[in-house]
Amino acid sequence: MIITVNTRIKHSIYKQIVEQVERGVRDGSLTPGEQLPSMNVLADKYDISRETVKKAYGILVEKDIIEPRHGKGFYVRDLASGAKTEVLVILDNFSVYKQITYTAFAQTLGPEADITILNHNQNPDLLEYFLDSHLDNFDYYVIAPHFPNTETVQKRVTRLLSRIPVRKLILIDHIQHGLRGRFGAVYQDFENDICEGLSQGKADFSRIRRLKVLTLPQSLYGATICKGIERFALDNSLSVEYYSGLPETVEPGDAFIILNSQLDSGLVGLSRMIQESGLEIGKGVFIVSYNEYPMNELILGGLTTVSTDFPEMGRTAARMILDKKMNQIHNPFRMTRRRTF
Repeated sequence: MIITVNTRIKHSIYKQIVEQVERGVRDGSLTPGEQLPSMNVLADKYDISRETVKKAYGILVEKDIIEPRHGKGFYVRDLASGAKTEVLVILDNFSVYKQITYTAFAQTLGPEADITILNHNQNPDLLEYFLDSHLDNFDYYVIAPHFPNTETVQKRVTRLLSRIPVRKLILIDHIQHGLRGRFGAVYQDFENDICEGLSQGKADFSRIRRLKVLTLPQSLYGATICKGIERFALDNSLSVEYYSGLPETVEPGDAFIILNSQLDSGLVGLSRMIQESGLEIGKGVFIVSYNEYPMNELILGGLTTVSTDFPEMGRTAARMILDKKMNQIHNPFRMTRRRTF
C-alpha cells in the first residue's frame, strides 16, 4: 500500500493522505503515471470513510498533483507537463521594501509558479484566518512573521506557523523563535546587523562627535536596532541621543541615523534644519538612513544607507522552492556609501 493512515493520531486523516501523496511526488517515490489505491480500497483497508478519501483526492486533483481517468481511477500527474507550483505569500504589508523583495522572488521563480499574495497587517487573527482558508491549497507558504513582540502574541504566532508542514514553510525578513523543525528562513538579525553595518564605516566615524538617532516609538524592532547602535557607539567611544522627532539644534560633527522611512517629514525637516544652520551634509553633518532602495541614489545627492539586501532575500527564498531544499539563512546586510556620509 503506497498510502498509509494512522487513525490513532489527532492529525486529520484526509490531510495525512494529501501530505503523503505530495511528499511521494516531491521525493520521487511516486512517479508520473502511477496509479493510487481506489477510494474504496483505501477506505476498506483502514476502516475510514470513503468521503474522507474522496475529500483528500479532490484536494490533490485541484492542486494538479493527481488526475482522474474515467473508469480507471486516480493517477499521479506528470508535473513536467505544465502543472505549476502554487505559492502563497503572506506579508505584513506591501511596503516598497517588500515590493523589492517580492519582485526578485517572482522573477527568480519564473513562469512555472503561480503566486498568491495576502497581507496579515501584523494581526494574528488574519494569519489564522488565512491558514484556516488555505492550509491545504498550496505547495509552499512564504510568510513575513512580523507581529507585536508580546509573549502572548508570539506564542500564538508560533502555534499558527506550526500548522504548516516544515517542508512547505519559508519565513522571510524575520525568524520566528520557538518554531521547531527544518523550515526555510531568510532573515535579518536586527541588533547584530546594525552594529556590523555601521562598523563598515568605522574609519570615518572618527569625524563624528555625536550619534543622533531618529526613530519611531511604535516600530516593531526599533528597540532591538537601538541596542545594536548602542553597542557600536560603546565600541567606538561615541555618545548617542535618541529622538522621536527633530532635535532642537544641529551642530558640527553630528551624525544622524534615521530609522524610519527615508521620504517622511523627518528627513525633509532635518535637511531644512541643516541647510538653515549653514552646515553641509556630508562634510560638517552626516546622515545614514536605515533600509535601501533605488531612490536613495538621488535623495540629497546620494543617501548613505545601512540595509539588508532585499533583492537577495527574495532570490534566496525562491531558490529554496526551486531546489526543494529548506535552509535557514542570515540575509546579507551592508552599508552603501554615498554623499551624505
